[in-house]
Amino acid sequence: MKMITLHVLDDSLEVSYHPTDAAGERQFIIAYNSDQTIGENLENLRLKLAGLDVDAAVVDNALSYPFSDTVVGINHQRIDIGLAITNMLNIPVVSNQAIAKQGLTAALQAKRDYLSWHLDYYGQYQGKRNYGQEAMLTVGNGFVGLRGAYTEAHADADNYPGMYTAGLYDQLTTNLNGRAVTNEDLVNLPNAQALSFGVDHQNPFQIKAADIQDIYRSLDLHTGTLTTTMLVQLSTGHSLQIKTTKLANFKDWHRLAIRYSITPLNFAGSLQVYSTIDGSVVNGNVSRYNAFDQHHLRVTGTSQQPDSIFLEAQTRASHVDLALGSHLTGPGQALTTPSDGRPNAEQQVRQMRSVDVQPQQTYTFEKNIVLFTSRETTGDVLQAAMTDLQRASFADTLASSTAYWQKRWADADFQITGDITSQKLTRVNLYHLFSAVQAIRSGQIDASINARGLDGEAYRGHVFWDEMFDLPVFALHDPQLARQLLMYRYRRLPAAKQNAKDAGYAGAMYPWQSGEVGDEQSQVTHLNPLTNTWDPDYSSLQRHVSLAIAYNVIMYHRITGDTDFMAKYGLEMLQEIAQFWLSKTKLDNADHRYTIDRVMGPDEFHENYPNADTTGLANNAYTNLMVTWLFNQLDHLRQDLPAATLKTVDAKTGVTAAVRQQFNDVSHHLKLDINSEGIIGQFEGYFKLPKLDFTKYRAKYGDISRMDRILKAEGKTPDAYQVAKQADALMAFYNLDAPQVLGLLKQLGYELPQQDLLKNLQFYLDRTTHGSTLSRIVYAALTAMAGNMDQSWQLFSQALFSDYYDIQGGTTAEGIHLGVMGAVTLMSTRYYAGVDALGDHLTVNPHLPEAWQAVKFQHLLRGTRYTFDIDHHHVTVQADHAATIQIGQQTVSLKPNVSQTITD
Repeated sequence: MKMITLHVLDDSLEVSYHPTDAAGERQFIIAYNSDQTIGENLENLRLKLAGLDVDAAVVDNALSYPFSDTVVGINHQRIDIGLAITNMLNIPVVSNQAIAKQGLTAALQAKRDYLSWHLDYYGQYQGKRNYGQEAMLTVGNGFVGLRGAYTEAHADADNYPGMYTAGLYDQLTTNLNGRAVTNEDLVNLPNAQALSFGVDHQNPFQIKAADIQDIYRSLDLHTGTLTTTMLVQLSTGHSLQIKTTKLANFKDWHRLAIRYSITPLNFAGSLQVYSTIDGSVVNGNVSRYNAFDQHHLRVTGTSQQPDSIFLEAQTRASHVDLALGSHLTGPGQALTTPSDGRPNAEQQVRQMRSVDVQPQQTYTFEKNIVLFTSRETTGDVLQAAMTDLQRASFADTLASSTAYWQKRWADADFQITGDITSQKLTRVNLYHLFSAVQAIRSGQIDASINARGLDGEAYRGHVFWDEMFDLPVFALHDPQLARQLLMYRYRRLPAAKQNAKDAGYAGAMYPWQSGEVGDEQSQVTHLNPLTNTWDPDYSSLQRHVSLAIAYNVIMYHRITGDTDFMAKYGLEMLQEIAQFWLSKTKLDNADHRYTIDRVMGPDEFHENYPNADTTGLANNAYTNLMVTWLFNQLDHLRQDLPAATLKTVDAKTGVTAAVRQQFNDVSHHLKLDINSEGIIGQFEGYFKLPKLDFTKYRAKYGDISRMDRILKAEGKTPDAYQVAKQADALMAFYNLDAPQVLGLLKQLGYELPQQDLLKNLQFYLDRTTHGSTLSRIVYAALTAMAGNMDQSWQLFSQALFSDYYDIQGGTTAEGIHLGVMGAVTLMSTRYYAGVDALGDHLTVNPHLPEAWQAVKFQHLLRGTRYTFDIDHHHVTVQADHAATIQIGQQTVSLKPNVSQTITD
């Protein structure tokens, strides 16, 4: 085993390198620069260690701390050097203390297991960095999401204890510079997690850097529990350890629970615990929205009992009633806290317990929280909250969360051998995917996949095309959940039809941004932060969202075999969407080619043609290819459905034999712009645009991911250049696969040799700034498809780390990116493990990254559960029903519950 040993000196690290060859051992000192930040010093450490071939590390003089065995003190600062080195070198790090207790081998294995199941942050952070960590540490169950903020914190520049419930929106209008701007927001709910302490009846403690010695936050993915351990020394000299555990109930999903343990370290006296529900909150998570009216709640009542408090409120415009209840239990005496001179006291309700304490004794309190709204509750919401709160307990919520996650990991876990960091972050992605939507499975919540989950306010909590990247993951593990997510779109089919009618089209035109009722929530202007001016916003022209919905319907049916859904809902949606696209086509009789214009593709940088009088673009390659695919799929699906179903749906949607013939004609004659070198033009006229000098712009601006804003700040427009925010022209290859897309091109009359895919890929990589988190994962799939595994792994790793490292400079602070989390998960199974469940037949063609020794996972496909165990040379598969699958070039027949291994 190749190891390094770290010995911490006052202002430096002494590193000893122990390779398997004793002759290669060496020792060196890494200075700690007091003028640099902790992060800069750790980067110096990374650069120094980067060239070493290391399996593990030992810290030989770590401090003794209850929450981590690798915390060290250096230059009057404490850092978790083990956590930092694991992130840098992807190796386990243990202390001499752990080795003394367990032995080296056991200590390292225990650390590997721990790191792969925990998301940890050590230290106190400020600003967007802490906001981002709060988002990553959100606990939720799909009905409610609770950001991972400190319970003692109030919303300020460094902390944001937001709380959200699925599908609860409110619209407000603000007069801004003479413009009436209406925005619909996912509402930030009253802060019900507020919980703090006081000593000898002093004011309740609030998060303050000067009073905090240490903070360690750990999200246990096994059970869905978030534990924060904090060491506090007040200005009065009182020292305490505060341990807070938060989690959500998955069975009784109206419930949240907090356990609050306080240990006085150096004093005896009187201790108070304060529990609050604060209704004075606003939507303040996204600073660029602050110019708008963000006061969505009106508190309509508060009440309290000795051990329970309740707050009632109503959204100002949507008039949704809600009631929150909180029950505080623990040692000592329950005291009422009447309104006093506190700010916003009339919008808050607070209770308190007081206990006499002794040093080194731990006192544990429990706060159980319930939330009911009139959206999912029949009858009085306050009465419902009062009744449910009587049954709530921390133990019950912990049991529920633990049972849920044990079951979920048993079917959805993606196990990776040989890569600690990929394993951890893959599980973090799965955790966020399911905790953001699980309760919607009940059928009682009218909501879908919010692009930022229930842990932030970016995109105003709206539903976008991002669900296309997530729904296959849900369908492969929880078909009922996937079906309910699609029902959100079906219930908004009438609104989509009205949207199309208002725009002069037939069928159903789903909005780019969807919220409460399914009307278009995209703005017509947006504020450019670089110029502080209002620019036109044409993002609603991304009509391809309807194609994403059609894709989800078809893939759900393909994965699950749910013909009942297709007959009752899916076919109707598909035919209405198809008629919308048919109504957008225009025939040029000269060459019998159809054009689709006035659209935007996934690349949001191009909104129209330079100096054009009209908006949008013509013959976007992605749009036209996916329309062709949709029309083909509709024809195939109809062949497998009963005549009675077709008759009913046709009558409802107005699809006739003549309409179907039009579908067929268009699907063979849509126009694309392909040049003489075999490059697919992103849209008609793309090749007439000049290229940009990316080298010059990177030298001037560094980060050019938002090149659109940079160009506009220079008085230019991205419309005039060959520059892309993310994958667009090649996006259909990601949705489908190369043979299918090449087949679509041939059907349209365009021959493109498969070897031209690599040429197209390099062409667009050279023009893409990756301004979207989705961009890298799409290109990771495309480069893997083209056989460039090194580049694929680089792009994949950046996407995998995108929220963990907040690579977009603060966007994670406003909510994690569920789209990229789903895409990373599907990338791992579909492209790297090579198990493609989205095709007509299940196929297996592995291309594991070099860093992964093996993977193991399950898929539920049309009622059959498959278990795959794949390494670089073997595929072992087992199914619980008889099945036939394609592994490489072999057709393999599986007997029930009998595994087979295929060797390459």
